[in-house]
Amino acid sequence: MAQTVGDFFWRRLHQWGVRRVFGYPGDGINGLLGALNRFDGEIEFVQVRHEEMAAFMASAHAKFTGELGVCLATSGPGASHLITGLYDARLDHMPVLAIAGQQARTAVGSHYQQEVDLVSMFKDVAGAFVQQAMVPGQVRHLVDRAVRTAVGERKVTALILPNDLQEAAYEEPPRKHGSVFSGVGFSAPKVVPYESDLRRAADVLNEGRRVAILVGAGALGATDEVIAVADRLGAGVAKALLGKAALPDDLPWVTGSIGLLGTKPSYDLMMECDTLLMIGSGFPYSEFLPKEGDARGVQIDLKPDMLSIRYPMEVNLVGDSAETLRALLPLLVEKSDRSWRTGIEENVTAWWKTLEDRAMQPAEPVNPQRVTWELSPRLPPRSIITSDSGSCANWFARDIKIQRGMMCSLSGGLASMGAAVPYAIAAKFAHPDRPVIALVGDGAMQMSNMAELITIAKYWKQWSSPKLVVCVFNNEDLNQVTWEQRVQEGDPKFEASQVLPNVPYHRFAEMIGLKGIYVDDPERVAAGWDEAFAADRPVLLEVKTDPNVPPLPPHITLTQAKNFTSFLIAGDPDQGSVLINSAKQVLSGILPGHKPR
Repeated sequence: MAQTVGDFFWRRLHQWGVRRVFGYPGDGINGLLGALNRFDGEIEFVQVRHEEMAAFMASAHAKFTGELGVCLATSGPGASHLITGLYDARLDHMPVLAIAGQQARTAVGSHYQQEVDLVSMFKDVAGAFVQQAMVPGQVRHLVDRAVRTAVGERKVTALILPNDLQEAAYEEPPRKHGSVFSGVGFSAPKVVPYESDLRRAADVLNEGRRVAILVGAGALGATDEVIAVADRLGAGVAKALLGKAALPDDLPWVTGSIGLLGTKPSYDLMMECDTLLMIGSGFPYSEFLPKEGDARGVQIDLKPDMLSIRYPMEVNLVGDSAETLRALLPLLVEKSDRSWRTGIEENVTAWWKTLEDRAMQPAEPVNPQRVTWELSPRLPPRSIITSDSGSCANWFARDIKIQRGMMCSLSGGLASMGAAVPYAIAAKFAHPDRPVIALVGDGAMQMSNMAELITIAKYWKQWSSPKLVVCVFNNEDLNQVTWEQRVQEGDPKFEASQVLPNVPYHRFAEMIGLKGIYVDDPERVAAGWDEAFAADRPVLLEVKTDPNVPPLPPHITLTQAKNFTSFLIAGDPDQGSVLINSAKQVLSGILPGHKPR
């Protein structure tokens, strides 16, 4: 049989190092699927339950491996379903290639069934490179440029292949005017600022007496370098959510997460510093950074367009985080006065005690903070933790102590619901020997993630270790939005939009061959985690949590306090429980060990 365009397509991707593609079939990509089948397993096809989940998995594959993530969908609705997951990759700067089918070339422009202008549809999310192939000789350079752009610029790209082209005989481009002859291969460059710019940055940092560091996803590969610079400067380090695994939380000067989901030590660090070093982070909330003019700033980022957009930096350095910090370190003078660092460490120690006290406060029936607090010391080495958006992200951000060698992530820039389980599945395919834990709210489970439990059931026996635990916080509430309605808007809980039906998630898991565990007693939370990690198959751990435990911000503003009063005056349906739980949480920060009943 002559080589088809589809055959060539997969062989070319294989030459680029692609070994896995996440997708869902359809007649718009039958030619590609047939060619992939003929490729005899050289590229693994992972069948998902929905194309959006395929794009989330491609994004997570890139996050957990550093490789290109690839997703595949049919024409029309299959392609449009990819969009949300692709935006997740785009906003978190992940290299992802989306492949979509299209109707036959002769039908394009005829208002044919499932004909969508896919180039226009993908133009924003994959604007770095999106093209539709029209002749066989074009496919070679389209594949090469799409992959090189994605991995070189850390962006989303898209290729669209009409269904009749996929099955056409492949032809190399003819050697004549108008043809191009592309090649395979990309090596990432070493990107380091000029020495004069490094010296300017060092001058600012050396003159600072109270240095704060903020790290993001761009610092994930620079753990040792960040530690060395922080020690030299006597600095404290806060972490944006995507940078949670950049530093282990057993370092006494790591203040934890920053922002609404962050910690009080991180807030105090930013409000009291006189110098800010920002490394590989696009943390968006400027109100949690120093007030403009209160601190001098230095920022390091590979992407020039991310520099000085959150805080007006005095020195902006374009460079790889690890390489730049290594070049900067010899220029830094060790701080002799360690009082700033000592104060940070005291605040961090006190904060961990506050978190423990908050987690152990009684609730109806289970305090959601206790779920992550009990998980933290039980995390196996080299665990990978994923979290969904919503209130569970608060407890992931604050209560989980990341250890060196662990990985974790969530939908950062997009903050989309529904990412935790597909992220966990992608992590398990990329690292089948590592334990994976997904923290999910019941809203995300009902939206899309229950279906992906079927994907876990389909594939788990091929993984070298079965350890995958999906923990569902079942509070029958779209909880993060409920609290935003209360605290940001001053409105009472709108039950019509917020209350969720109660679903026995653990029973569904059991029905499809997984292990289900149900916990509605706070004294059984620890045992639930122990049982889950001892299981011989993936586990759905369902915990019945209290929706009225407030995810307190690290600093309560006057506006938030007024809005809190307003929604109570307006008559919140849960105001009695809200008042009691809020009092417990606030008092636990003021009087550690205080346990109001």
